[in-house]
Amino acid sequence: MGQSEPSLRRQACATWADCPEAEKDKKLSVRPETPLLDSVQTPVDLRKLPKEKLQQLADELREEMISAVSVTGGHFGAGLGVVELTVALHYVFNTPDDRLIWDVGHQAYPHKILTGRRDRIRTIRQGGGLSPFTKRGESDYDPFGAGHSSTSISAALGMAVANKMADKPGKAIAVIGDGAMSAGMAYEAMNNAEQAGNRLVVILNDNDMSIAPAVGGLSAYLAKIVSSHTFLSLRGFGKKIIEMLPRPLADRARQAEEYARGMAAGGGTLFDELGFYYVGPIDGHNMEHLLPVLENVRDAIDGPILVHVVTEKGHGHPFAEPNQEKYHAVPQFDVVTGERKKSTPKAPTYTNVFADALIKESEKDDKICAITAAMPSGTGLNKYGDRFPDRTFDVGIAEQHAVTFAAGLATEGYKPFVAIYSTFLQRAYDQIVHDVAVQKLPVRFAIDRAGLVGADGPTHAGSFDVTYLASLPNMVVMAAADEAELMHMVATAASIDDRPSAVRYPRGEGLGVELPDEGKVLEIGKGRIVKKGSKVAILSLGARLGEALKAAEDLESRGLSTTVADARFAKPVDDQLIRDLAATHDVLITLEENAIGGFGAHVMDFLAEEGILDGGSLKVRAMKLPDQFQDHGKPEQMYEDAGLNASGIVATILKTLGHNDYGQALGDSAAAQKP
Repeated sequence: MGQSEPSLRRQACATWADCPEAEKDKKLSVRPETPLLDSVQTPVDLRKLPKEKLQQLADELREEMISAVSVTGGHFGAGLGVVELTVALHYVFNTPDDRLIWDVGHQAYPHKILTGRRDRIRTIRQGGGLSPFTKRGESDYDPFGAGHSSTSISAALGMAVANKMADKPGKAIAVIGDGAMSAGMAYEAMNNAEQAGNRLVVILNDNDMSIAPAVGGLSAYLAKIVSSHTFLSLRGFGKKIIEMLPRPLADRARQAEEYARGMAAGGGTLFDELGFYYVGPIDGHNMEHLLPVLENVRDAIDGPILVHVVTEKGHGHPFAEPNQEKYHAVPQFDVVTGERKKSTPKAPTYTNVFADALIKESEKDDKICAITAAMPSGTGLNKYGDRFPDRTFDVGIAEQHAVTFAAGLATEGYKPFVAIYSTFLQRAYDQIVHDVAVQKLPVRFAIDRAGLVGADGPTHAGSFDVTYLASLPNMVVMAAADEAELMHMVATAASIDDRPSAVRYPRGEGLGVELPDEGKVLEIGKGRIVKKGSKVAILSLGARLGEALKAAEDLESRGLSTTVADARFAKPVDDQLIRDLAATHDVLITLEENAIGGFGAHVMDFLAEEGILDGGSLKVRAMKLPDQFQDHGKPEQMYEDAGLNASGIVATILKTLGHNDYGQALGDSAAAQKP
């Protein structure tokens, strides 16, 4: 069953250049011809189709996904790689009664299209639209939310054991990529898999050919045989016979069975040892291979099963197949040429500034090294690795290991920088506390994607790192207000050799400030005055400084003289700066892109301990992210909703001063921002 010629390409211009300008925007919204997919609203409809129609459905599903993501942007390669697998799983298993859990969620776009959300697929990652990941509140077909990697087997095991205890027949199926198998949590879950009995199925989506590259017809045939009811029944009978044999004979019999299955199926001994019955590898793009194996697995009566499926990221798209990392996630693009919708950068990204700054520091100090957890390009360490390959370490999706590995390096006099997104660093908090902070080891944390992240939503927002790091003794916590400050903070972190430190910085482009030739070491715990005033003081931590300066201009136009200060450090706070601002202003506002308990809480604590708030006239307010998980959307709208843009700052200050026009300040600013 081969793929049909993509109808979307039949409708489009031959090349992007051939299209008139007026047609280019139209072409982005062209939908493919999908007559079979049009008849499928939910998996109930899918299961009514004859098997020989499933490849056509998969072809149409792939075209629909390409068309949708060309309009919205989003995760791309992983979803294209599991189109046939998605169709087969929903066809064979009785979802949603059988629980289907997608690890991470990058690969779930085809799943969303087949489960009643096709009419909203072009809203994915847009404000008020579909989540880019699976989400329990979005559909009954999403039994578990997935924003971080390697959680699927644990969740599926819990569901399978619940079914077992309730004596329900439903299965729990976890689809996990081979990259996610680098995380220890996956193996922790598999170590307990036998508790689920036959209700747990794990689909190992091997999309990098990293485990077993040979998946021909013989492999598929053997997988079908060893997953069959007859074979499993014989195996169960054989186990009972083995248990009755004397110990030496029983051990030999088990070894012989493992050897025979290893010869037949190409591996799986590790999974057997963890309590799984291993089947595979099979071609994840061949329905004739997938369906019989999955049907056998569905009907299995003896223990948890792992099915090893080999797929190709970006399968079926001529640009995504050979460029798997580049096409992991994409902006809007032309479906024919693959040309992406481009915007002209106004400033370098914080990620690139960090990488360049670290390279400069490393050129001066051969003890500096860098660690990432499967995100070299996302953190800029691919650039660093090109320059210093022997000092760059990608440990896979293993944040806990990354932190303790860095701690080990630090004990021997090296200067490790651990570059991890804020949201992913949360996974290693115990290691930060016990292995780093308690021992005062000088590990440097470079925290990318700090604050709100727009389309990726609450699972990826860096909302909590100031709170969870600044509460630790012996920790220095910095936040860059602009890209030049980031360079200084990288240099500062490199110089701190008696305790751990962290520097946080946001996603995206900087402010366009002039960059120094190299970073300078900052005095620990000292901020700076950026603009001097007399009545209102805004003490900003991090990348909201630009909005604070805009707010100051607005306030000045209203006759309110305003000071703007850059705290630089969340810990230790600048005691003297806070005293001076409190003594010389009527209002003190702290500003941060972090949740409750962060920088503002530390300033409030200092003011209370100093007695500055006792009976005085100073009015203090802490501006921070709202105490809720903010849904995905455009960053500008998210900041407006959080009150952390210039208009929100002005409104908070006017309200604090008792002005009646604070609501009008919000309205005026919002109106000014509209095109």
